Amino acid sequence: MGVKAGLDPVVMINVINAGSGRTTASDGKFPQAILPRTFNYGFATALMLKDVRLCFDEARQLNVPSAVMSAVLDQWETTNAEYGGDSDFTAIVKMIEKRAGVIVGTEKK
Repeated sequence: MGVKAGLDPVVMINVINAGSGRTTASDGKFPQAILPRTFNYGFATALMLKDVRLCFDEARQLNVPSAVMSAVLDQWETTNAEYGGDSDFTAIVKMIEKRAGVIVGTEKK
């Protein structure tokens, strides 16, 4: 969303990491695999999809509200369908970029 609004993704990550928004994604995945466009963090999309499905199925069996988990599962299913199970799980950003019409980071030349 920030990139779509014209913000620099590197600056956004630095701001997020300087405050309470810091996460393993903002601290590791974005600077190491997404911003440089390598998409090679080391975990397969199919494995992430499997894990999210297991969590979603367990929540349903326990009658736990799962509207958010359903939306998350949908995003992983779409990423898996579009980029394949062997793609790195950071490829989910590519799926979101395509729909938003933006690129997060800069491609290496």
